[in-house]
Formats: sequence, C-alpha cells, structure tokens
Amino acid sequence: MITVVGSMNMDLVVGAPRFPKQGETILGDLFATAPGGKGANQAVAAARLGGNVHMIGAVGNDAFGVELLTTLRGEGINTAGVSRTKGMSGIANILLTEGDNRIIVVPGANHTIGPEQAEAFEQQLAASSIVIVQLEVPLDLVTRTLELCRSHQVPVILNPAPAAEAARNLLALATYITPNETEAEELFGPAWERALEEYPNRLIVTLGKAGARFFNGERHVSVKGFAAEVADTTGAGDAFNGALGVALSEGMELREAIRFANAAASLSVEKIGAQTGMPEWAAVVERLSQGHSG
Repeated sequence: MITVVGSMNMDLVVGAPRFPKQGETILGDLFATAPGGKGANQAVAAARLGGNVHMIGAVGNDAFGVELLTTLRGEGINTAGVSRTKGMSGIANILLTEGDNRIIVVPGANHTIGPEQAEAFEQQLAASSIVIVQLEVPLDLVTRTLELCRSHQVPVILNPAPAAEAARNLLALATYITPNETEAEELFGPAWERALEEYPNRLIVTLGKAGARFFNGERHVSVKGFAAEVADTTGAGDAFNGALGVALSEGMELREAIRFANAAASLSVEKIGAQTGMPEWAAVVERLSQGHSG
C-alpha cells in the first residue's frame, strides 16, 4: 500500500502564445479545468502504475471538492483519509506557454488540516510500504507524518515542493528527498551538488529532460532522462515521485527506480494536464525499452 499525504487542487489552466509582461493584457488560446494538486497528482501517478493508493488530505464543500474526490475514486484511490471542510477547495492558476508554465496556488481546504489528520490515520501510515509527502499542506502535518512513519519504520519520500527554508528541518526524518534543481538550490545553495554527498542514496535531484542525480556513497550517479514531445510540463515532477514510490515499493534498487521514474515523467509531459498525462505501467515499460536513458 502506498499512502500519499498532500494537496488536492482544481487546476485552472490558461494557454497563451507567450507570458504577458508586467501590466500587459494578451489574448489566450486555451482554458480548461483539471483536477490537480501535488498530492493528488502523485496519487494518480502511483495508481495508474498499479499501486494500491490511499490519499490523506482535504477538499472544500464546494463543487470542486466533489469533482476532486470523484476523480480520485475513479482512479481506484481510497479517499477515506480525505476530509470535507467548510469553504473552498484549493485551486492552482496555471499559465502555459512555449512548453513552460507558471503557477499560483491558493491552498483553500489544504491548509485547514494539521497533525491530527496524520494521527487519525496512524495505522494506515504504519501499514504502508511507502509514504509520499510534499509541502502544499501545512508543515506541522508533514512533520507529524514523518515522525509517525519514522516510529513505524515506514520509508517516506519527501518532495520538498514548493521549496521552503523550513523544509531543512524535515530532511533528517525523510528516507528519500526529491527536489528539482531550483528547489535544491533554495535548500542547499548554488553548490547543491555537494549536498548529494551529505545524503547518500537519499537525496535525488531531478533535472527535467536531463534526468536526475544522486550520490551512491562512492560516486555521483547521473540517470539520464528520455526524449519526449513536450506538450505541458505541469505534473512532470509529480509523475516522477509517484512512479518512484511504486518502483521502490516493488523492490527496485535505487538507480533502477529512478530510471523508471524518469521514463514515467517523460511520458507525462506529452499530454495537456497534470493528471491526464500520468502513464500506465505498460507505457513506461515500452519507453524503458527504447533505451533513451543512461
């Protein structure tokens, strides 16, 4: 069982030919709503790859909340750990252009829960083969989740996104830490490569199409990415983390698990929408067979 503790948002996606300048209004060419949130995205990624996934989080009592829950259940994800709270669900305003994105998140219900949510589902956490957490929910909820998992010897993937200086206090509690290059720089400074040696086989820095890096205790290891026809990079990191959780829970050694996650992430960017692009197991295996990775 894989448990994801994290955010659930409705993505409000706007496409445009370019990013507007400050104070400028331009015409867009796309608008869509799509279920998202880093936690929900990672849960869907893991479920599409065959994981038995349970979600812990919160949605509002609005129409977005109903749709977010319905979507997760449609993916076979257990939502018993998701609370319905008063007020609005979380939303993410996503601007897409030129194969890139800029995102503003309004947390809504995601910030109405705290450590008591983890404590209420302690037995679920204890029974998990791996737990995945991010930082779009309150820090005290993430901290308590990590503490409970440590006490039950359950491995945890901490995806420190969005990056926050306070996340440094969580690193010692996490089994695996998966920032992207920007987040790694915010956590460890411009010379973040040195931090890889401080967290051997634990700190994995994702590098987009270039793949990922980690230190295996003896040397730095680069695991190359896969070629992809990019339509939307939203959710690529979430695809990586969900796939990494599945791969590790299946007993893959770390380098093999990262290669599997790179393949999943490369497939995810070929469709518009974070959850829409999450691939299934057969597609990842096929991409792995193409050998576009080191």
